[in-house]
Amino acid sequence: MDAEREYNNRARVPESAEIIAAWARDAAAFRAGGVRAELDLAYGEGAREKLDLFLPPDDRAAPTALFIHGGYWQALDRSFVSHCARGLLGQGVAVAVPSYDLCPAVTLSDIAEQMRRAAAFLHRRRGGRLLAAGHSAGGQLAALLLATDWPAWQKGLPAGMVGAALPVSGVFELGPLRGTSIAKALNLTGQDIATLAPRLLPPPVFEALHVVVGGAESDEFIRQSRDFATHWGGSFEALPGANHFTVLDPFTDPAHPLMLRTGKMALSLALRPGFAQ
Repeated sequence: MDAEREYNNRARVPESAEIIAAWARDAAAFRAGGVRAELDLAYGEGAREKLDLFLPPDDRAAPTALFIHGGYWQALDRSFVSHCARGLLGQGVAVAVPSYDLCPAVTLSDIAEQMRRAAAFLHRRRGGRLLAAGHSAGGQLAALLLATDWPAWQKGLPAGMVGAALPVSGVFELGPLRGTSIAKALNLTGQDIATLAPRLLPPPVFEALHVVVGGAESDEFIRQSRDFATHWGGSFEALPGANHFTVLDPFTDPAHPLMLRTGKMALSLALRPGFAQ
């Protein structure tokens, strides 16, 4: 297997730079377009430990989702993906979009801890149980949130605080990245590969897990998503014709079947608040 070819998504998709630039424009227009939002909420002490919370018209009883951006843990921030909240907002779901520190300034373990702090902050602010969604590196982080033993992580948090997840084009096995250009900034250790790879963790208890990948992605990305969904007992979907970047297109469309499905996943958490507690 040529791991560089399988995992270097920007090289695989020549138009990736243009797609990411369009994300930034669309995200800025979305934030400026009159959407209800609470911006720059600090979930930690670091400069990048902030999130934007986008709210549907009737937000008091709305379920809450956390959408985590990708970038192989070493690029981008929340400002590139604000518009990805549109689809779930249209389903009546509040959506928080966090930033986090990037490698090599921090480790993957540090980033996972930041996302746990963001989830705990959101739970305390909004109440209820959360759906974690994420793209690429964010898919790995969303899965780790689903696997977290919340009462053990921090006293007072409920079991099953993150009760459902939608990882999109995630990296669920870290070992194959070793030796690629992507891994240079990650400084992966054996412990990282063993403890931060969702595919290697015991399946947690959850309400729902739907694993999504682009049908036009590399064989390895498709394999990782399918194997992870099978290992944890979740469902799996490959979106026809979607590459690693266009796989996010459904998140801007409230009527897309994936958003309809995800909205129901989020609503199920609100309807069954006692699950896994």
